[in-house]
Amino acid sequence: MFIDIAKIFVKSGNGGNGSISFRREKYVPLGGPDGGDGGRGGDVILIADKNINTLLEFKFKKRFIAENGENGSGQKCYGKDGKDVIIKVPVGTIVRDVVSNKVMADLSFDEKCYIVARGGKGGKGNAKFATPTRQAPDFAEPGMPCEEREVILELKLLADVGLLGFPNVGKSSFLAKVTHAKPKIADYHFTTITPNLGVVDFKGIDPFIIADIPGIIEGAAEGSGLGIQFLRHIERTRLLIHIIDVSGFEGRDPVEDYKAINEELKKYSIKLWDRPQIIALNKTDLVYDKEKIEEVKKRLRDLGVYDIFEMSIATGDGIKEVLQKTSEILKTIPKETNLYEVEELYEPEEKHFTYEIEKEDDTFIVTGSFVDRLFQAININNPYSLTYFHKVLKNKGVIDKLKNMGIKDGDTVRLNDFEFIYTI
Repeated sequence: MFIDIAKIFVKSGNGGNGSISFRREKYVPLGGPDGGDGGRGGDVILIADKNINTLLEFKFKKRFIAENGENGSGQKCYGKDGKDVIIKVPVGTIVRDVVSNKVMADLSFDEKCYIVARGGKGGKGNAKFATPTRQAPDFAEPGMPCEEREVILELKLLADVGLLGFPNVGKSSFLAKVTHAKPKIADYHFTTITPNLGVVDFKGIDPFIIADIPGIIEGAAEGSGLGIQFLRHIERTRLLIHIIDVSGFEGRDPVEDYKAINEELKKYSIKLWDRPQIIALNKTDLVYDKEKIEEVKKRLRDLGVYDIFEMSIATGDGIKEVLQKTSEILKTIPKETNLYEVEELYEPEEKHFTYEIEKEDDTFIVTGSFVDRLFQAININNPYSLTYFHKVLKNKGVIDKLKNMGIKDGDTVRLNDFEFIYTI
């Protein structure tokens, strides 16, 4: 089963809390604080693996959660870091944030990795807060929280050449003829329901990778047929081989088919529509009036198309010429890792704690994640800890903001359930 899109939930580990501990030994009268730091929370890491071809695994497993960092302990022992979670995905996977729908990463080559959820930093133990004037701090820092989010994994195959055309024009037969790939081939529309890749193995032709996708029909860019589901797989190709059924056995006009397919490409992506194309007029062995083929070629040239080849996959005629021209053009087009157009890249938010201040009569109320974290780290009943508390308020700009809001001597400041009288 070929799965090329999946949604998963990822959660990194919380950082471990710093330890509050004091060295107490029989013959060490001035032991002092010896609380160690907490360990770092584990990351969730995506790694591109060339040995994986689909996102099938994520149909069954959708949640990935890393370990929390361990808390610090006495004797300045640091907590153990949480174990990372490694997720292997196919080369060519796009990582997209569900909430913003922005691209977070493009894992476009083997072993490229991306930290999709970064573990929280471990908190400092009380040993780190000792100073000449604060020799016995009885507070420590809590660990930083984890990151969690839902992301979409979207696979876009990496190939040099994409096969383009309506259903049943011979794309799969062409792939089977020039590579060792074994796509399903039958005489009905939409035989190909999943993309196929193959490496050209033809005598005298430099190897290159071809991607065959399900046939595109009119309205594909709006969701009709199967092609729209897989157009993403030819976004990364450098060149397109547009196979057209010139026999007319299905009552279709070859030139109108060419125009219709290109119109769908244009609706889907201007960049894809502008990609170089080689036109392969297939099933020439079924056309007995050769003037008909010349007429089709003339009409295509009138549209500005010049790389046109006659071909019969059934007899093998013209295939080598198509491959030679393909190889020749590929040598003039540089390989790129980002051949699709990214709308807007995801910018990760920096971890920080915020606060807001509101005034009610003579009381200034400070709320927010900054306040919650601060009270996790201090003991307001201890004078040393209280001194540290006021120092943090000043360093984080809370005091300056209170002054700007017009606080006066004797006004009350409330942080959660704790209140104090502001004095100048």
